[in-house]
Amino acid sequence: MNIDLTGKTALVTASTSGIGLAIARGLAGAGAAVIVNGRRSDVTDGAVRELGAQFPGASVRGISADLGTREGVDQLIASVDSIDILVNNLGIYEMADFFTVPDEQWMRYFETNVMSGVRLARHYMPGMLQRDWGRLIFISSESGVTVPDNRIHYGVTKAAMLAVARGLAEIARNSGVTSNSILVGITMTEHVERSIAEAAATQGVTTAEVHRQIATQYRPSQLLGRLASSEEVANMVVYTASQQASATTGAALRVEGGGIPTIF
Repeated sequence: MNIDLTGKTALVTASTSGIGLAIARGLAGAGAAVIVNGRRSDVTDGAVRELGAQFPGASVRGISADLGTREGVDQLIASVDSIDILVNNLGIYEMADFFTVPDEQWMRYFETNVMSGVRLARHYMPGMLQRDWGRLIFISSESGVTVPDNRIHYGVTKAAMLAVARGLAEIARNSGVTSNSILVGITMTEHVERSIAEAAATQGVTTAEVHRQIATQYRPSQLLGRLASSEEVANMVVYTASQQASATTGAALRVEGGGIPTIF
């Protein structure tokens, strides 16, 4: 399958590292003009340089803005007139006792994980509908389906993302615009990779063994037996953004190693 996104512009939120950077890399490799986003200008500029070096001649630009706030979203959309592909990857995460999470933290999670995507879709989706082509992609989590007891506030926001993505697909009915969510599990980002290497060195075992330990302890229902890589998540996003995925809309697509123990 040859995915060609030449002529399409993609915005990937929170894309200076981890899954977001892998997605930006995958989209740039498929020919899309990519807008990278981070909160700090030095970090954002570094990601732009990295992608530019990897894909000479590619159109890559960076916009630094905190999209977890209304002001940050307004700052970004003032600099970007229109896009064809919106990847809502921004999200914050923590483990916390439900009884100790204050209202302010609940609202911070909702503003960052949900409203960032809502605000961007509200601004850019009408243009997609007018042009009769567009891709809205929300990076959700298996925690939005099997909500863990030690991060309920996080799971609630990821479940809300599933609802938003499905609702936007309904709005886009009978058009060339699709809206989907991607369910992600624990993924091998740079931070996780460093932690695994340190744990392997401390225990005197291989990194593969630490993968197995993590899967057994934290995702006993997972079928893969290891962590997915950021690139494996990015591959699903690039496909979902492609013309070849034109009949896939309103779906919650899984890249979580089979950890959700249901068929649907």
